[in-house]
This record gives sequence, C-alpha cells and structure tokens, in this order.
Amino acid sequence: MIKKIIVSALLALSLTACGEKEQATTSAGTVEQQTYKWKMVTTWPKNFPGLGTSPEKFAKMVDEMTDGQIQIKVYGAGDLVPALEVFDAVSQGSVELGHGASYYWKGKAPAAQFFTSVPFGLNAQEMNSWLYYGGGMALWQETYAPFNVVPLAGGNTGVQMAGWFNKEINSVDDLTGLKMRIPGLGGEVLSSLGGTAVNIPGGELYTALQTGVIDATEWVGPWNDLAFGFYQVAEYYYYPGWHETGSTLELIINKDALASLPPRLQKIVEVAARAVNQDMLDEYTAKNNDALNTLINEHGVKVRKLPDDVLAELHAASNKALADLAENDELSKKTYESFKKFAEGVKNYHRYSEQAYYEARDLNAN
Repeated sequence: MIKKIIVSALLALSLTACGEKEQATTSAGTVEQQTYKWKMVTTWPKNFPGLGTSPEKFAKMVDEMTDGQIQIKVYGAGDLVPALEVFDAVSQGSVELGHGASYYWKGKAPAAQFFTSVPFGLNAQEMNSWLYYGGGMALWQETYAPFNVVPLAGGNTGVQMAGWFNKEINSVDDLTGLKMRIPGLGGEVLSSLGGTAVNIPGGELYTALQTGVIDATEWVGPWNDLAFGFYQVAEYYYYPGWHETGSTLELIINKDALASLPPRLQKIVEVAARAVNQDMLDEYTAKNNDALNTLINEHGVKVRKLPDDVLAELHAASNKALADLAENDELSKKTYESFKKFAEGVKNYHRYSEQAYYEARDLNAN
C-alpha cells in the first residue's frame, strides 16, 4: 500500500511538472508569435528617391526577417503628421517609428545636430565609424533618452552639394541678405555671415524657389535634386557641400514600443537599420553619378565651385558656431569633445590613406 501511494505521488508530480512545462512553452510561444503592427512617419515625401524609399526598404526587410511578426506601414510627410512633427509623434507614442534627420530637432536638444552632420566635419565613412566605434551612438542615445526615443542610424547621403542659387557667389559679401533653406548648424553659420536661414520641408522647396520666398536652397545631391526639378527654377548649382559632409539619417523608435518586443525581434530591428544605413549610401553613390551628367548635359546646369575665400570664411564661422554651441549646452559640449577628438584622429589617418589615394588617382586622370 505504501509503495502504491509513493508511486501515485511521483506520477502526479511528474504529470504536474509536464503540465507546467507545456503551459510555459505554450505561453512563450504565444508571446513569440504575437504580431506587431507599427506605423512609421517620415519627414520626406512618400517614396521620394533614396530618402523616402529607404524607410520602405526597412519596413519590408523587417517584415521578411520576422516572418510577418512586425508589420510596418510607412507614411510620407504630411500623410499622418507634418514633416517637422515626426519626433513629437514618436516621443508621445502616437506612432512607433520615425525617419528623418536629427538636426531638425535642435530646438528640443541642441546636441542632436551632431548626429546628422557638422559643417566641415566627418564624411559618411567617418560618421559611421564615430557612431559605432567612437562613442557617438551612446551620446545619441543619451540625447534622446529624456524624450522616450531610441535612435538608430538609418541612412547616409554622402557629401552633399552646396545648393541651388539664383545669383552667383563670388565673395562672402554675396551671402549678405541671402534667404536660403539650410537647416542645422549650417543655417546658423549662414546667418552669422549676414544671410537668413529658413527651414522648409523638402516638398515645399520647388515652389519656394519659384516664387522667390527663398533665393537659394540646399537639399541633397544630383539624384534628389534632379527628381525635384530644381534646375527649372534656379540657375547655379554650387559645390562642395561644406555644411553636410556625410549626412546621417535617423530611424527613431518609441522606447516603450521597442521594449515591448522580445529580444530576438529587437535585434532584427537593429540589424535591419544597420543594413539600410549602408544601403542608402551605396545607392546615392551610384545614382548621383548619372544624375549629375543628366543635369549638366541635358539641362545645361551651371555647376560652380564656391570660391576658396568664401569657404575659408564659412569654415571660420563654423568653428565659432560649434564653440558657442558647446559653451551654452552641457550635453553639446560633451558630444562636441567626443566628435572633435575622433575627427582629429581620423583626419590625420586619412591624409595617409583616403585623401592620399584620391590625390594619387587624380594625377593621371586626363
């Protein structure tokens, strides 16, 4: 009888343990198979080449990598929220994701400007290195933490063009009174030299140039500028893009939404962003080549280099703007020190590598 009782008790314990294990597995499986339907808002027109198509690529990649567990619907600027309200929408949790550029949010966090581009700063290769291996990403996360937002690098355009102008720039005096669409630190530099910086969403730039609301605009580069048709409303196309030397775009995620995902899905989102970040740079490098030829050879665009003395004045004004920013905001100071230290090191190395190679390659270019 005692043996029967012991056997029955052991059998009951075994069945209970198996039941608990099965329940736990079922519970974990239910969580793992949950479907997440997210919304992404962007600062770009829907499906605009490069800027607008990269968020779509990200959404598709995440869908495929998660077997449909994360489904992201992408909205262009103005479809769900205005272009310059993307950050607020993500911060407040109205949507889970946003795609844009960090310098648009300088009014909320001055240090945010460092994570798109700094005048005369790092190029795309160098920006990625600073973010991923130089401490930049940790500073970016710290900058956005008070807003319940998590940033990820979400693309890079490479070195941009200086912009489209309706008058020639022969000296720094020609910047006086110039009304130009130019965001971020570049806009502050222009203003310090007598110009007027205006921040207008991309979709409104053509009309603004056409009607004289602005005298000049920077946007991105040949591929995007051709798509917007700026050659029809502006006479001169200037280079180099001193203000945006390797512009990083951002994917921003509501922190609570990201935390709601199982670790496996969080990692997929991170890896997909990393892939899209590189893919955008690759695509811009390829597409800008053909677009520049089209602008020059088919549309007769006058491409001009900014005079060296103008670039020198812009550089000096940029240094002052950065110093002022660091002096007036503690997190900006911390970020600037990291950025500057990395820039000094990588520029020294690139004198012997990338820069030296470009110079050697051009020796017999003709």
